[in-house]
Amino acid sequence: MQRQLTVSPAVVLVAFLCLQSGMAFAVPSFARQTGMACEACHTVFPELTHFGRVFKASGYVLDNVKQVRDVDSKRAQLLELAQTPPLSIMLQVSYTQLKTALPDLANADVPGEAQNGTAAFPQQLSLFYAGKIAPHFGAFVQITYANDSGTITIDNTDLRFADTKILPNDQSLIYGLSLNNNPTVQDLWNTTPAFGFPYAASNATVSPLAATTIDGGLAQDVAGLSAYAFWNESVYAEIGGYRSAKQAATNELTGAAGPLDGTVSNVIQGVSPYWRVAYEHNWGRHSLEAGLYGADFKLLPGGNAGAASPLRGPVNRFRDVAQDIQYQFLGEADLVTLEATRIHETMSLDASFASGASANPSDTLTTFRAWVTYYHRHRIGGTLAYFSTTGRADTTIYPAADPGTGGTITSANGSPDTRGWIAELDYLPWLNTKLTLQYTKYSKFNGGSGNYDGVGRNASDNDTLYLLLWFSY
Repeated sequence: MQRQLTVSPAVVLVAFLCLQSGMAFAVPSFARQTGMACEACHTVFPELTHFGRVFKASGYVLDNVKQVRDVDSKRAQLLELAQTPPLSIMLQVSYTQLKTALPDLANADVPGEAQNGTAAFPQQLSLFYAGKIAPHFGAFVQITYANDSGTITIDNTDLRFADTKILPNDQSLIYGLSLNNNPTVQDLWNTTPAFGFPYAASNATVSPLAATTIDGGLAQDVAGLSAYAFWNESVYAEIGGYRSAKQAATNELTGAAGPLDGTVSNVIQGVSPYWRVAYEHNWGRHSLEAGLYGADFKLLPGGNAGAASPLRGPVNRFRDVAQDIQYQFLGEADLVTLEATRIHETMSLDASFASGASANPSDTLTTFRAWVTYYHRHRIGGTLAYFSTTGRADTTIYPAADPGTGGTITSANGSPDTRGWIAELDYLPWLNTKLTLQYTKYSKFNGGSGNYDGVGRNASDNDTLYLLLWFSY
């Protein structure tokens, strides 16, 4: 049966780019929809190429499969459904080992060590609806079972309406709306937090105390709507806002889903603005992007029945401003990417300081990450990354250790400072299957290199070996 190709300005533009890039999306349903191999949109999944970024901005709607169609009396499209639903599955199986085992707190009088070496089978199992829904309307929806929580939840989700206009002088304008649940999940570059490196990490390790709010702090707890434009595949601008949309939250009065109240922690007051600007220049097999992004979150701490209403009262304000840069080289055999981002957060802690939940009325955090990735023929490669978080010491937000708790995630001096390196090796026997060996090395953890928690644990004790089998179909 002969395949049919929907003809529209967006499809013509994306198909033209495909011929030039020679490089579809990591989720196999995108590959089935477009009829292109994964390397059309990716260096190695989930990192995007230029064509992958245009495909995402265009609303995930490029298709090359037989459609069920309907039109009205004026030949306007009413329906356009693929005969094959755009579904995919993803499985991650992993093994994690810390350099030094965590203390076993089952019996405080008999010191011991917890199991060191955690097998996760699975670590994560996801079902995706990823692809075209209707003309100009597509989706990336992820539903995930995670072994650390033992629950099934809505994961990263991005619903898009998009269209393309061809302007004078053969310039293009892609514009659209994104409805999503994680700030930066809609972004086109892999420098921002939602889809930045590390693309997979263990959930059976020790995590630092501090992270900026935009760096995953509200992931899947918000709903955001933003408008964006991508001019001539070079200049990108986006503006939007987020409201709290917490999963499994119930109203105290009704006992059912409803308006969030003071018993729920970190409810957004009003609407939190989000913004993004970026410029990408492409020449030959090279591309270079530089941009800015940020958000302003006003959160009520809540968490108890006597807390202030989310509609009024003192709030904590987190203002995040970030810079990012990305360089890509896509050769016949060699693929090279250099990426970096710096996020600076200023905190005005009116609510927390008034209640004694912070030692300072204001604090700061700065996160910096940079990494370089190399792959040979989409088959074997690796990444070397540096990460650092620094900020003002606060002995209440980052508390000193209590020896009775083992002191594994505390800071003896109240400092959030953490830094280290990640080295990763990857082997892809097939384009949809990845074997990963990853090692994380800490030189500082929660403010110290040695005895950071005050009860004898060193930063290097949290060094982590992580083995991962990751495939999608």
